[in-house]
Amino acid sequence: MSMLPIGEGTIKEGEDMRIAIIEPLGVDEGLVHELMGKIEGCTYEYFTDRSVDQGVLAERAKDADVIVVANAPVSKVVLEAAPNLKLLSVAFTGLDHIDLAYCEEHGIKVVNCGGYATEAVAEEVFGLVLSLYRHLLECDRRSRTSGDRSGLVFRELRGKTLGLAGNGAIALRVMELAHAFGMTVLCHARNERPLEGVTYVTLDELCAKSDILSIHVPSVSATFHMIGEAQIAQMKPGAILINTARGPIVDTNALVAALEEGRIAGAGLDVLDTEPPFDEDLAILHAPNTILAPHIGFATREAIDERAYMAIDHVREFLGQ
Repeated sequence: MSMLPIGEGTIKEGEDMRIAIIEPLGVDEGLVHELMGKIEGCTYEYFTDRSVDQGVLAERAKDADVIVVANAPVSKVVLEAAPNLKLLSVAFTGLDHIDLAYCEEHGIKVVNCGGYATEAVAEEVFGLVLSLYRHLLECDRRSRTSGDRSGLVFRELRGKTLGLAGNGAIALRVMELAHAFGMTVLCHARNERPLEGVTYVTLDELCAKSDILSIHVPSVSATFHMIGEAQIAQMKPGAILINTARGPIVDTNALVAALEEGRIAGAGLDVLDTEPPFDEDLAILHAPNTILAPHIGFATREAIDERAYMAIDHVREFLGQ
């Protein structure tokens, strides 16, 4: 029996591939069916209720040749249920929720949707910054309780120094927006590619010189607690920390201590050490001068639609269609 090439995989001629979309992609269900209907030589199943239970996901993935997933964890338990698996299309940027070691060991191709939320996350960075600089949550509270602006000091972005940890696509878009606000931009990155209007510095210098420190690096072993007690101790008393990357990059305990002691001015966090919903006893939830979001930086209507197109396009490309 002849074999048909599909990227780095193969299928037997005349056999349909099974594609399992094991969690909802956050778009109109009709769009998913429309996109999947354009793929030839396959049968597919789209699960529209989200679960992170590995037994449930394993059952959904059973005997699949291709799995499409967003940010639900995909462990060895799930992957073992699909011994014929050839492609894992991840409708997300990060891959820290995927057992990549298993995939590499078993020759499973993994593709993500890098870049789908670049604009969404970059815009959220400045949403968090402006909310902190203009005390918007407190202003809203006071406006609703017959209060005024007494005691509040507001700040402008113009003339401030933005420090970027990382120089990937999101960091570059944040840099562009910062320049539009009239800010100076510093950057610390492993690979110092030339960027107009950006000065590269050491991590220590980045922390010490930035009025706003924004995190844009992946969560890997080398970046665990990259911003720890020593780095936070070097930040200016009026500085704020923004993290829209991954929670473990920042030592949350050290951050809470600095906020409670007034050693830095505030923090805007879209990500914490765990995914929401959060335990109400989590210390950062009670730290002063913080604005927290339940990991929503990527979740604009435009970005979610884009990642669905990308994830399914990756399947089509893998199949050579």
